[in-house]
Amino acid sequence: MKIDILFEDTYIIVINKPNNVLIHNSYYARNIKEDTLLDLLEKQLNKPFYPVHRLDRKTSGVLVLAKQKENVAIFQDLFNSNEIKKIYLGIVRGFLTKTMIINSPVKNADTKVYKDAETFCEPLDTAICNVAVHPYENSRYSLVKLTPSTGRMHQLRIHMNKISHPIIGDYKYGDRFHNRMFETEFSCANLFLHAKSLQFKHPITSVDIEISTELPKDWKVIFEKFNWKI
Repeated sequence: MKIDILFEDTYIIVINKPNNVLIHNSYYARNIKEDTLLDLLEKQLNKPFYPVHRLDRKTSGVLVLAKQKENVAIFQDLFNSNEIKKIYLGIVRGFLTKTMIINSPVKNADTKVYKDAETFCEPLDTAICNVAVHPYENSRYSLVKLTPSTGRMHQLRIHMNKISHPIIGDYKYGDRFHNRMFETEFSCANLFLHAKSLQFKHPITSVDIEISTELPKDWKVIFEKFNWKI
């Protein structure tokens, strides 16, 4: 699997993370034996890289990695101080028709302590599908733009489920009936959450960086079926 490189300079590399690839090995994913993103990048570019932030295994999109371990903290400070603007796209169950801010604490997987979390959610488009999904005769979906101001584990997935618009393809927090419909009708089994873009000022060079990436193949299938444009 070749990893797409979106941006590179002396200090960082920014890539388009594929679906279903772990960034690195962890206790929670100890049963997964496939190459991690760090493994794939090292094989592809013959040198190690150090992730600055994280994306869930099932989430695709823009990811920043440092070339030198000592620079990781410098770039992490941008995330910790909310100086990076992160935009995600999601496909969710139901019609979401109004912009909202979701303020709901999210539990830390390690400490089991709830921490404040905030997500700005903006509807972009909707679609009705003439396929019955239990218990209704048809199914409704929304394309949403998600801008988190905090970075809690599974924050966006938890928040969308909290407002009864779970992300399609989410087997932990989502709706199994709609997930199954996307698999059987569209042959799309991936999580429909994509880190679309990042915008920040480079902490070392002071250059303004704005990076965006294309949507994965499954998204293009759904956009065509639902007549959506981005």
